[in-house]
Amino acid sequence: VQLQASGGGLVQAGGSLRLSCAASGSMSSIYVMGWYRQAPGKQRELVAGIASGGRTNYADSVQGRFTISRDNAKNTVYLQMNSLKPEDTAIYYCNLQHPVLSSRTYWGQGTQVTVSS
Repeated sequence: VQLQASGGGLVQAGGSLRLSCAASGSMSSIYVMGWYRQAPGKQRELVAGIASGGRTNYADSVQGRFTISRDNAKNTVYLQMNSLKPEDTAIYYCNLQHPVLSSRTYWGQGTQVTVSS
């Protein structure tokens, strides 16, 4: 399975960006799709996840500002980011995780999001 992320960039505080991540290869819609981020000097953290049935979860820091969605027909996950803050600056990684087999996890290459104040 390969993941290709896109949509990062530079935006001013208060602005919006939409990230996309398309999965290719042998996979099914049962996988949980998610976004993580890693800021300089910090550990990678979960931003948002979405299960195959559409159930979502968010980090407290992005709740109400970010929205995750998925298109199972296209094997694509999206992250709509609104009201961006400088502290959202990080490399964002998409992730594919089998709900049962923990060893089946896949990562995209990362896309840079920079929010200027």
